[in-house]
Amino acid sequence: MLKRIITGAVLMPVVVAVVLWAPSSVVTLAVAAVILVALAEFFGLGAQIGQRAYRFWTGACALALVYTQWLWAQSKLVPLAGGVTLRGTPWSAALSRPPDLHDVFLLFVLGLCVLSVFARRPFVEVLPSAGISAAALLLVAFPLSFAIRIHGEGQFGPRLLLFALVVIWASDSLAYFVGKAVGRTKLAPRLSPHKTWEGTAASLAGALLVAWAFTRWIPAPPAHLLAMAAAANIAGQLGDAAESAYKRSAGVKDSGSLLPGHGGLLDRIDGLIFAIPVVWYYWHLLLAPFD
Repeated sequence: MLKRIITGAVLMPVVVAVVLWAPSSVVTLAVAAVILVALAEFFGLGAQIGQRAYRFWTGACALALVYTQWLWAQSKLVPLAGGVTLRGTPWSAALSRPPDLHDVFLLFVLGLCVLSVFARRPFVEVLPSAGISAAALLLVAFPLSFAIRIHGEGQFGPRLLLFALVVIWASDSLAYFVGKAVGRTKLAPRLSPHKTWEGTAASLAGALLVAWAFTRWIPAPPAHLLAMAAAANIAGQLGDAAESAYKRSAGVKDSGSLLPGHGGLLDRIDGLIFAIPVVWYYWHLLLAPFD
């Protein structure tokens, strides 16, 4: 417990300072570093069950996702995975647009095809290698890359990213302490025997408290902030449960040992992986006009 508290006390102020005051380029580099470490831990989980990923190619495409998200955040254009409609425009205009997310995914798939054919691996490993590589890109790198889009979402982008972080931090902390103190009803005993419904309720309450506190910082209707926090909390709890399933599949307790008291980096950010894109989509689709 002491290690857990010390690690949090050291890292949280650094993260808050970077989010609020660092330029978007620094935030992008930080997100890229986090993604690469998280991918390495995810690959380690796969290796426990004999699935060797195409590490270099997946990492390179993850960095391409990060770069693409940064370009679109800088341009203030808003494409999703479906891309931008450019019908009827000259070829020069089409080629001058920034690369889109679907461009990166297509490049990744083509690369997987090439590696599947030409990589010097036993053919019995081809499908597992492609599977664990695709899972890493889709379940870790892609959703986390939306932190860059949030940070670049207008003048309130840094506050919005901090909102997503604090929602998950508060949710995780309350779930841990309340569940440990009064938790009795198991939530998913086969998946995570220590999680309880009482801790889950406390987690949601923590998210709503954060939303109420941020009503002074983010100019949006309080009801929307509460709804956004609740959606992020649900997504975060699903992300935490999903990572528990990955670890159970690999037969390990933690994804790594990078953070004393917390395990691996993936153990620390599992809730953020899905909460971050939920916050971005909610803000962009429903609240961006208030920015």
